[in-house]
Amino acid sequence: MPDWTYHPLRGAAAALLGERRSQRTALRLLASIGSRPGGARLIARGFGHRHPPRRLAGEVAGVPVAVRLGISVPPSLARETVHAMAPLGAGVVEVAPVTAADVETVRRAAAGRAIPLVVRTTDPVAEAGLKPHVDGFTGDDDPRLLQVSDPSVTSAAAALGDPDTVVLARPSVLVSAGPGWFARVTEAATPTEPAPALKDAGLDPRRWPAWIWALLVGLGMTVAGLGAAAITLGPVLLWYDRDYLGMTLHELHAANHHLVHFLQHDRITMAGTMVAIGALYTGLAVGGVRQGWSWAREAYLLSGAIGFPTLFYFLVTGFVEPLHTATALVLFPMFVAGVRRAPHTPRWRAVPEGPERERRRALVGQLLLVATGVGLFIGGAVISVVGLTGVFVPTDLTFLGTSGHALEAVDSRLVPFVAHDRAGFGGALMSAAVAITLVSLWGWRRGEAWVFWSLAVAAAAGFLPAVMVHGAIHYTDFAHLAPVYLGIVLTATGLLLARPYLCARTSDG
Repeated sequence: MPDWTYHPLRGAAAALLGERRSQRTALRLLASIGSRPGGARLIARGFGHRHPPRRLAGEVAGVPVAVRLGISVPPSLARETVHAMAPLGAGVVEVAPVTAADVETVRRAAAGRAIPLVVRTTDPVAEAGLKPHVDGFTGDDDPRLLQVSDPSVTSAAAALGDPDTVVLARPSVLVSAGPGWFARVTEAATPTEPAPALKDAGLDPRRWPAWIWALLVGLGMTVAGLGAAAITLGPVLLWYDRDYLGMTLHELHAANHHLVHFLQHDRITMAGTMVAIGALYTGLAVGGVRQGWSWAREAYLLSGAIGFPTLFYFLVTGFVEPLHTATALVLFPMFVAGVRRAPHTPRWRAVPEGPERERRRALVGQLLLVATGVGLFIGGAVISVVGLTGVFVPTDLTFLGTSGHALEAVDSRLVPFVAHDRAGFGGALMSAAVAITLVSLWGWRRGEAWVFWSLAVAAAAGFLPAVMVHGAIHYTDFAHLAPVYLGIVLTATGLLLARPYLCARTSDG
């Protein structure tokens, strides 16, 4: 899961700002985001927070909490902490120690809180002044409250095994381990069971779990992408293409000797993107949904919610491709079956945290993969808009050595035909980008090798055919291919940095 507080930056911040000021800066940033409309949801989703299991619920000073995990801060950090903690997965904020001089500060912090707030004080005046404003009071000698300065996820999760223990982190834990620490502890403390084998599903499709349907969609997208590539490298045009255009392949070549190659380059990149989506969905199904990760279902759902509606691009282009339509109609019911219900029983295995240097390098890799996914989504959106409007970019027309009007003069249906391919590729790229971004954002956990291989296969399927087909047809304009080159560099670097972490053997310490 994401954890954006890198140690090199923490050291620099501490040197420049001081430990206390760096803590306040981190908390203020999170509090500022969380206070914006939708900000709390963004933080919760970004840092992988999900509803904790009921066994982790309990009480702090008589106050019910959803999870016996929180943070203890001095009054000077109370306001920022109260606004930042709930979306991160903390269950309670303790302000300590509090004196009569801190009463007004704590009152302001307690106003509009979305998380239980308790106070530790030995001052009767402070207790009397805060009693109407806070949820409860803790004591100095309460053995049930475990204060931790060590950011070890394993030790904190083990402590939560005692139903009477409440783990309260110091602010230094948040700064050193990152804001994802609370969710990591909750995951490590969640009871799980082994994932079912494929053979356990039986032969009755009505009894198949959701992950099998999601797997079938992934395999279907892969087969469809490979089929599209085979057609493109073979006949290029099928009977319905020729019927729509009223032209044969030779007539297209005679009209413009670069046109057939241009169609191939669009369709090969589309086919590669389909295979990439297939790899991502297969990984999400087997490694995510099957293991009970609710985030995997959400990533699969959001990606498909972008991809399937792009079928209706034909309402703008005017060209309905039968195979595209048939593939969507076959896979969509399976997609619905794959998301019809959320995973119930967690089936993942908590693994040792491993070397800190390994984790830090993986975080840099995570950031690069998330940036790549966001960039691909922007690129896909731009390609979709271009495909549905102008169809060609300047470098396309330079390669073709013609203009859009000249192509329309050849055949009035030629530009809509190209538009279908171009816009469809943009829609597929957005769908793949959503999956890449969310797998990288939510699935970054030690020992989850499927995350590494899903992203690696998807990158190879998406980037390599695009580079190869452009080289084969001599469409090598650097400005046109620069985003592809950048994506390759970012993805390769990110995966190399993260491989020891993602592919770590879960039996090691």
